[in-house]
Amino acid sequence: MMRKLILLLVFLLVACTNGNGNPQSYPIESNITPTIVSTATVSTATATTPLETATPQPLPTPVTYGPDEIPEDYNPLTGQPVSDPARLEYPAILLSVSHFPPAARPQAGFSFTPFVYEYYITEGSTRHLAVVYGEFPAPEIPLHGDCEVRAEPLTETGTILGNRVWHDQNRNGIQDPREGGIGGICVNLLNESGTLLQQTTTDSNGYYGFRIPAGRYIIEFEKPDWLEFTRKNIQDEATDSDVDQASGRMDVIEVTRSSLLFWDAGLVPSSNITPTPDPGVELPAAEVGPIRSGRIFYKYMGSMYQDSCLIYASADPAVLREIPGCATVAHTDTGGGAMLPIERMARISEQNRDFNPNFNYTSNLFSDEPPSGGEPVTELHEYWGLLNQSKWTYDVASESWWRYVDESRMETAGELHPTVDRLNGRQLQFENVILMFAEHIVIRPTIVDINLSPGNEGNAYLFRDGKMYKIKWSTVANEYQQTTGRGRPIQFINPDGTPAALKPGKTWVIIHSLQSYLEDLKSGIFRAHFIPPAGSKLN
Repeated sequence: MMRKLILLLVFLLVACTNGNGNPQSYPIESNITPTIVSTATVSTATATTPLETATPQPLPTPVTYGPDEIPEDYNPLTGQPVSDPARLEYPAILLSVSHFPPAARPQAGFSFTPFVYEYYITEGSTRHLAVVYGEFPAPEIPLHGDCEVRAEPLTETGTILGNRVWHDQNRNGIQDPREGGIGGICVNLLNESGTLLQQTTTDSNGYYGFRIPAGRYIIEFEKPDWLEFTRKNIQDEATDSDVDQASGRMDVIEVTRSSLLFWDAGLVPSSNITPTPDPGVELPAAEVGPIRSGRIFYKYMGSMYQDSCLIYASADPAVLREIPGCATVAHTDTGGGAMLPIERMARISEQNRDFNPNFNYTSNLFSDEPPSGGEPVTELHEYWGLLNQSKWTYDVASESWWRYVDESRMETAGELHPTVDRLNGRQLQFENVILMFAEHIVIRPTIVDINLSPGNEGNAYLFRDGKMYKIKWSTVANEYQQTTGRGRPIQFINPDGTPAALKPGKTWVIIHSLQSYLEDLKSGIFRAHFIPPAGSKLN
């Protein structure tokens, strides 16, 4: 563990940051799940005089943005602020990212993409169309604590106390966009007298949580010596740090009945301790992908993301005649496909901005408050075939869905493991997962179109905040589109036609055929079962 800590601090001290001033990151390890510890035998601190009861900073009022208007410094594809609003002036880049062969995994860049579309390409295989907009991917080596990283989602229901430990890069005491979480920080739950009750650690994105009864608690953080706590109570409760810089503890928190997911800790590198670097750890390559061939339904996606730049690795001649594209990469099967250097993608983006300055991607509603109703869900499994399975598990601490995939090997069929981003080693977490059903049209056995043409709509399910909601998808032109003649991304609406409320954050869209179905396996666990369209090549 020390080899990681040493490298990480030195990396920061030499100011090896990406172009946006963000730290670089290192793949993380396994976790310690929250456990009850006997107070008779274990204690991390001598009992102390009870601290003052915490006076929470003001909580931000839950907000709703879209579907037509959104603040200028917010990404219309996430409903969240961006670190550099100037990036919103660059049209989207659409990347055709492979999932097969398995050597393509883990892919690089998904943790930076506001939307990812997953779809069928015949022979039991799937591919992704990743939307890059509002921020650019960058390799990083995240800070890491002395403990193992929490690698299992917190799925317990009831009252949850917790939230996030983050790297306060600019030392302002506020969680700014693109300031990443810190994994492997030990977190202790104490009673108000300082006796240890539970222990856990932060996940690779910095989130932690405890399931608790009502009561009075103290949260304590065990940081490495080379990290210091940032300033306390600078802003509202959802964005600042709540930890005393000297003790590493929060004031007493009184919990009555509702979950409290806003107790955060900001950390910064110490100016006094400089660990020895480890030359054996390298920054991940600054590239995204792997990139594979274009697919015929990209003709619809290109028009939805107006003025976007579609990048793929060649395509069948029949497909090339139909789809747009502004750049290609070499077609290769090695490593699952060719990688696209981020530096090249930046040049392409710059050129496309100068050529296409007029676009608008606002089309969906984002709301902090989940819709009423909904059915509780802890897991959503994707079954595309015996050797192509994945799942999403809801984590109540991060309020997001964690992605898992298989190895596509007969020996391990159905065995799933966590998915990370190759650029940073962080667990893939998406706030929204949408399962939508659309007509699949077989052009020939290896070419399948997906009918997302203008004027269509279909059934869908939205998974957010641990619940499932029946919704619809729509490409029917709204007033803006009718007036301007310009496309917008797929709209997600309620059965009554009103906008469906997505959770602010990233969205993963699973596109299934009309014959496919969602099955209820057992309480809270569902499986989306894909049925290949008749006439498509099966293997």
